[in-house]
Amino acid sequence: MARGRVGIEALTGSEVVRAVNQAGGFSPGLAARCVLRDGRRCFIKAVSACQNPESPSFYRREGDVSSALPPNLPVPSLLGRYDDGDWVVLVFEDVEGHQPALPWTIASLAATLEALDRLTEATTPCPVPGLEPVGVRLEAEFNGFRTLAAAPGADGPDRVDPALRGRLDGLASLESGWATAAAGRSLLHCDLRADNLLIRSDGTVVVVDWPFAAVGAPWVDVLFMLPSVALDGGPSPDAVIDVLDPFAAVAEEAVDRVLAALTGFFVYRGTLPDPPGLPTVRAFQRAQGAVATHWLLRRLGSL
Repeated sequence: MARGRVGIEALTGSEVVRAVNQAGGFSPGLAARCVLRDGRRCFIKAVSACQNPESPSFYRREGDVSSALPPNLPVPSLLGRYDDGDWVVLVFEDVEGHQPALPWTIASLAATLEALDRLTEATTPCPVPGLEPVGVRLEAEFNGFRTLAAAPGADGPDRVDPALRGRLDGLASLESGWATAAAGRSLLHCDLRADNLLIRSDGTVVVVDWPFAAVGAPWVDVLFMLPSVALDGGPSPDAVIDVLDPFAAVAEEAVDRVLAALTGFFVYRGTLPDPPGLPTVRAFQRAQGAVATHWLLRRLGSL
């Protein structure tokens, strides 16, 4: 961490005298609210390839996206970054706020979705130059059902919930059209969960952690978020749809296709070994996969 510490001091121009690590998320790196010797506050993220070989690339991309976001959005300002080829350090403004109270309620979720709608209005068309469509950004990840359907029994169908085994070919076909269904012109976060949201004292919802940002239809972020809402003890996706109807203006087939891709991602990734330095991510993916599977099968009339 010595080089990373030097990078932090070079970026801030002052020594860190107090750091409070922040829980949540899956990065193996440092994530801390810091006080500097000169009294300033900041939020610092730092990671190296030895902790997880893919994490530095995520941080680099988060730095690129954050530096390109226009001012006056409810997102943390990037104050500086350091990259020596191993350690990547990002320094953000410190956001005074708290994560949403859990479990989610319909009322708290409604307020959050309204705030996200305002963010979408301000970022349509997407203001980040060169950002990929979501169908390109997640092309390599959102093919879980197709991967399982094409594999022999022990490597494919036998690895998943029995409720899915006889349906893999149909789910693979449904999943294959997800990129077209998700196409749009809005900035997407692509990883919205309670631990990526902060609420200021005035009620402003601040969206943090942008390494997976892409361009697509605005309702895609809501769909991606709903399994985590249920997993945090909140209402099921069906209950949210019954009351808030976030997909009212969206074709049902489009929702089905994107949901199939999301479910396939969670189900397939949940069968893989834990990545280096990330011992909890597969269990989390399996848990979200269970919620998404139930939601998808209900929509398809199989439950």
